[in-house]
Amino acid sequence: MTRTPSVLVVRVLLVDDDEPVAMSLTRGLVRYGYDVEWVPTGAEALQAPPADLVLLDLGLPDTDGLDVCRSLRARSDVPIIVISARSDEVDRVAGLELGADDYVSKPFGVREVIARIRAVLRRYHPDRGSADAGRYGRVTIDRRAARVFLDDVEVQLARKEYELLAFLTEEPGALMTREQIMEAVWDANWFGPTKTLDVHVSALRRKFAGALTVEAVRGVGFRLVVDAVVDAATP
Repeated sequence: MTRTPSVLVVRVLLVDDDEPVAMSLTRGLVRYGYDVEWVPTGAEALQAPPADLVLLDLGLPDTDGLDVCRSLRARSDVPIIVISARSDEVDRVAGLELGADDYVSKPFGVREVIARIRAVLRRYHPDRGSADAGRYGRVTIDRRAARVFLDDVEVQLARKEYELLAFLTEEPGALMTREQIMEAVWDANWFGPTKTLDVHVSALRRKFAGALTVEAVRGVGFRLVVDAVVDAATP
């Protein structure tokens, strides 16, 4: 019986004064297993505890984000990814010349930011670039090792079962169409029967009964629901 290993958690400092954007991005990062600290100003960013990576907006209320980037780079080699509505080439080049490692223009999707984080961390720490993991009730997914645990005991999954579960847990509760799932887990040019999806869904339902529910929406697709953790001592 294999127990879940200790998972390296990546600490992210998010510097952005746009609260709705920051909250949405924070939720997305946390789902992927990142530990996020959000601050809305440059001053707070410079006073924050050390992080493994910084997501830095340029349009801050108290100072220019480029100045924050310069200050952070002057005192450490922490990876910095600029996230900004400023998409013109001058700001992009300025950020990179001041030491930023990458630049993402708003609006962006969480998956794009995750991909940029992984790429940057691989350059700095090859052992940490894919070290993200997520816990979903009683289920833990170690995406670095492509392993899944139920109540800390490893569940043996076929490759496509794992990829399907990993995809559905990217956005628990969100309705994923059959087309989205087939393209993400199989291939955009898949020409085989989509019934293979139903077979894999049935396998996940069987293996994670009582922990995860894969709900079918007739004619549309599936959504994953994390079942409530029930305390056995509760009458």
